Amino acid sequence: MQALQANGLCRLQKSASPLASRWNWPCIRRAAANLPARRWASDDAPTAPSAKPFYVTTPIFYVNAAPHIGHLYTTVLSDVIKRWEQLKGNEAYLCTGTDEHGMKIQRAAAKEGIPPKEFCDGNSTKFRELAQMANISNDFFIRTTDQDHKDAVAQFWLQLKYSLAEGLGLYKGTHEGWYCVSDECFYPEDMVQPSIVPQTGKKIMINTESENEVEWVKEETWFFPLTKYRDALLKFYDENPDWIKPEHRMKEVRDWVENHLEDLSITRPHSRLSWGIPDPEDSNQTIYVWVDALINYITKAGYGSKWQVGSKDTGIWPADVQVIGKDILRFHAIYWPALLLAVGLQPAKKLICHNHWTMSNRKMSKSLGNVVNPVFAIQRWDIDPLRYFLMRNGSFSKDMSYSNDTIAGIYVKELQANIGNLFYRIAKPKANTRWSLQNAVKAFHGGSLGTVAERCKNGTEEAKYMSLEPHLDAITSRYVTEMDDFNMSNAIREVFELLRETNRFVTDTEPWKIAKLEGDEAQELLNWVVYSCGEALRISAILLQPIMPAKTARLLDELGVQPSRRTLEWAHKNKDDSYGTETAMAGDVVARTHKWDTIFPPTASAEMTDQEVLQLLKTELASKTRNKMNQMVELLALEARLGDEGVSKLIADAKVKTGTS
Repeated sequence: MQALQANGLCRLQKSASPLASRWNWPCIRRAAANLPARRWASDDAPTAPSAKPFYVTTPIFYVNAAPHIGHLYTTVLSDVIKRWEQLKGNEAYLCTGTDEHGMKIQRAAAKEGIPPKEFCDGNSTKFRELAQMANISNDFFIRTTDQDHKDAVAQFWLQLKYSLAEGLGLYKGTHEGWYCVSDECFYPEDMVQPSIVPQTGKKIMINTESENEVEWVKEETWFFPLTKYRDALLKFYDENPDWIKPEHRMKEVRDWVENHLEDLSITRPHSRLSWGIPDPEDSNQTIYVWVDALINYITKAGYGSKWQVGSKDTGIWPADVQVIGKDILRFHAIYWPALLLAVGLQPAKKLICHNHWTMSNRKMSKSLGNVVNPVFAIQRWDIDPLRYFLMRNGSFSKDMSYSNDTIAGIYVKELQANIGNLFYRIAKPKANTRWSLQNAVKAFHGGSLGTVAERCKNGTEEAKYMSLEPHLDAITSRYVTEMDDFNMSNAIREVFELLRETNRFVTDTEPWKIAKLEGDEAQELLNWVVYSCGEALRISAILLQPIMPAKTARLLDELGVQPSRRTLEWAHKNKDDSYGTETAMAGDVVARTHKWDTIFPPTASAEMTDQEVLQLLKTELASKTRNKMNQMVELLALEARLGDEGVSKLIADAKVKTGTS
């Protein structure tokens, strides 16, 4: 991201007579008192003196309806990004909140017969409570009805009106065109077409982008000369070709700027829209809801209260990452940077634009009754498994399918079997197995396992004891690469592969058999196997903390990992020499962990979606164990040996043999 130099013409000119006469307005007066640049800091956490903290934002969510699974996904994704930065040792802040002004809110409140503010209070609380239920570590929860935000919007508005060079600031005129209340924006003529409401047969006009209804309006308004910023926007895109992820979204944005750009109407007559922030100088005009909403990102970054345009230190702004859905790309990739460039502020460093969720590959719709309630989803699956699923199956390139069957399969296979069952086999084995993870860690770091690697170099049979080493060596660097590129799904798969290989390693080396052998060499080999598995669990738990903070905290606690040794620098093989769990020896009475007390307990409806696979491979798996969880582990081991394609071929062959294809 190239640093943007604030244009001198875009700075606030205090000597300009129109603005100078308004310094007694409350917001501007308070801003003036804070003009000397100073380090930004919040009351909750001091700012690091050496570098700007990392700042990530979610969109602020419109409160005309209750939260849905898309809101939860966006917020979790932003939270994972923030927590990842903290895992790397960086100071990070997260802002989320609710968008509470506009025609949709005004109409929705009128329909319910209550004042707009009362309507917003109730629905905003639902979003705040959802963030708490989802274990979102947000530092700010902004409401556009907050006074500090209203003050920031008013100050920004006056800067747009008075501080810009002639022809680049606001101007008044009459606007007529197709307006969409649902999207809160105008659409050009070439993006509007006739349609029919299926339920009623009513003929309406819709926009081709969101397919929502539009209506023709004509009104007096203030305009922002967006067309004058075409070249500045294109230059910014040229200088920052990777600004938007995924890459193809940048092409959409450039096409809009090059072919559809129009000056932006940024007020609405108060007679038509009363629920919003008024023009600070003309109560007959209400500021456009999107201008109001976009400014929230700098409100909580300290704009207007801790710093102003022209300050040397702009606190945590610019945002390092702004997470948005594909339906609001234009507002964040065109309108927002243009407004910021106009006043001399740097746009966000990165936009992440994700796709939408469907229900079992069908578009979610209230009329179809398939809208996923995130509160119910959390209650059903628990928040960390749901966070894991959302990050594992999230996509920036295509719409994503929410399916309870899919979640159930992932939960059983990847969380219960691949992580949970592995942990209990290695860290808390039955008493008659006679091994201890704590002793294995001490043995390795005490140097008593030094001869194992040498002994295992020769012969195919002995080499299996070293087969986990390449995976332990590679996991952290691969995971970092994916997370730094915001590929959470790929990062999760890297950890899954390590743990699947670890389950295969356990199946191949059979430590329960080694434990029955006598002699120092057998004890060394046993400790080597147990230690290698313990390292896979420890490293995986550290890496997965941003995705499943509560479950990994418990896993690391039970592994005995010190809280100070849970950052990224410790997520490397042989780094930690003081963790481990002691296990009772043979003859001691050991209370078996009840399945409902495990890290990933059974869920009410988590039926095994791999049932067909297990049935088809019954001969292969049942000969080793009748326990369903252990059969799933055997399946994981089989996948690790043969690869996904190899198992798929085995399944296909089995289908042919059994006549089920």
